[in-house]
Amino acid sequence: MTTDMTSGKPLPIILRFMLPVLGGNLFQQFYNLVDSIIVGQYLGLDPLASVGSCSSIIFLVIGFCTGLCSGFSIPISQKFGARRESDLRKYMANGWYLAGAISVVLTALTVLSCAGILHAMHTPDNLFDDAWHYQVIIFWGIPFTILYNYASGIIRAIGDSRTPFLFLVFSAILNIFLDLFCIINLKMGVSGAAVATIISQAVSGVLSLLYMKWKFPVLSLQKEEARFDRKKCAVMLGMGLPMGLQFSITAIGSIMLQSAVNLLGTVFVASYAAALKIKTVFICTGDALGNTMAIYCGQNLGAGKKARIRAGIADALKIGLALSLTILAVIWLFAGKLTLLFMDASHTEVIRDVCLFLHCSSFFYIILMILSIFRNSIQGMGFSRSAMVSGVVEMIARTFSSLVLIPALGYIMVCFTDPLAWCSAAAFLLLLFRSVMKKLNFSAAAPAPSVHP
Repeated sequence: MTTDMTSGKPLPIILRFMLPVLGGNLFQQFYNLVDSIIVGQYLGLDPLASVGSCSSIIFLVIGFCTGLCSGFSIPISQKFGARRESDLRKYMANGWYLAGAISVVLTALTVLSCAGILHAMHTPDNLFDDAWHYQVIIFWGIPFTILYNYASGIIRAIGDSRTPFLFLVFSAILNIFLDLFCIINLKMGVSGAAVATIISQAVSGVLSLLYMKWKFPVLSLQKEEARFDRKKCAVMLGMGLPMGLQFSITAIGSIMLQSAVNLLGTVFVASYAAALKIKTVFICTGDALGNTMAIYCGQNLGAGKKARIRAGIADALKIGLALSLTILAVIWLFAGKLTLLFMDASHTEVIRDVCLFLHCSSFFYIILMILSIFRNSIQGMGFSRSAMVSGVVEMIARTFSSLVLIPALGYIMVCFTDPLAWCSAAAFLLLLFRSVMKKLNFSAAAPAPSVHP
C-alpha cells in the first residue's frame, strides 16, 4: 500500500511512515551488531577489536551506497507527489542502470584496496589478518547492499515503508542463525560473521525486488520507459552522488578518528568498537526520522506545498525531542548492561570506557536529531549538493579532534568528538535551511518543478 504524504495532518503521517523505517534501520544494524556480539562472546576480545578496527572504512563505503540509493529515490518521490507516473518509471529504470554499473566499479575498487587502507589506518598487527578477511568479504557483498537499498528506496518513495521493514526482520533473523552456524559449527572465525551478513543482505534485496515487481502496478515498466536516458541519469547522479559523498565525507572524519583510537592501544580499540556498535543503534532513530523527512519533503515539493513542508519539519522536531530524551534515559539506565552483550564482566576497564563514551554523547542526541531532520529535508527538496557541505563540516570537526585534541587529551576527547561534529554541522544546516526555503517561491496551487542545484 502506498502513502500519499501531501495531505492530512503531518505528525501522524510522519510517525506512521517513520516507525517501519526505524524498525528496518534497526534490523539492518543487527547485521553488524550481531556479528560483534557473537564475535566478542565466542571468539574473544582481539577478534572483536579486529571487526571494530575496520568498521569506519566499511561505514564509508556502505554509507556511500546507502546515500546514493536514497538520492536516486528522491526524483521518484517527487514524480509520485506530482502524479507523473510515466516519468517516475523512467527515473526508476535509469536508476537501475546506474546502480548496476556503480556496484561493479565500487566492488572492484574496494576489494583491491583493503590491505592498503588498513595499513594507512595504523591497524595493530595482531588485529590485521582478521580485519582484512572481514572487510574484504563485506565489500564483495556491495552489489547486494545496493540492490536492497535501491529497491527499498523505490518502495518507500511511493509511500510504503512497512514492506522493506518486514523483509529486514526476516533477513536479520536469518543472519543470527547463519552467524552462529558459520562461527560455531563451521569454525570460520570473523570470516563467518561477514559471510552471514552478505547472505542475509542478499536475501532482503531479492525479496524487496520481487515484491516491488509483483505488488505495485505503478512501477510496471513499458518498453519505451525502460530506455537509457542521459538526462535522467544526470538528474539521478545529481541527487545520488552528493548524498552518497556526504556519507563518505562524514566517514572520512570517522576514519581519522578510528586511526587516532588505534594508536591508543588494543583496550581502547575494543572499547571504541563496542561503544560504536551501541551508538550506531541509537543513531538509527535519527536516520529513520531523517529518511522519512526526505520522502515527505520530496512528495510535497512535487505537489507544490511549501507551507506543508514547514509544518512537517516542525512536527518532526517534536518527534526528535521525544526520541532524544528516550535515548538519554536508556543510556543512563542500561549502558553497562548493553556493554555486557559484547564481553564478559571480567573486562572491567573496557566496560568502564564504553560507558564513559555513551554517557558523554548521550546529552547531544537532540543535536543529532536536528541535524538529521534538516539535512534530509533539504536533500528531499532537491538541494543535495548544498546539504553535502554539512558532511564536510563534520569531517573537519572530526579530523581536528583526531589530529589535535585526542593526542593532547586522550580517550576523553574520543568521547566528545561526535558531539563536536554534530553541533558544527547542525549550526551550518540551520542557516542553509533558511536560504533553501527562500528559494522555494513556487505557488501552492500548482506543482513545483524538481530542483537540482
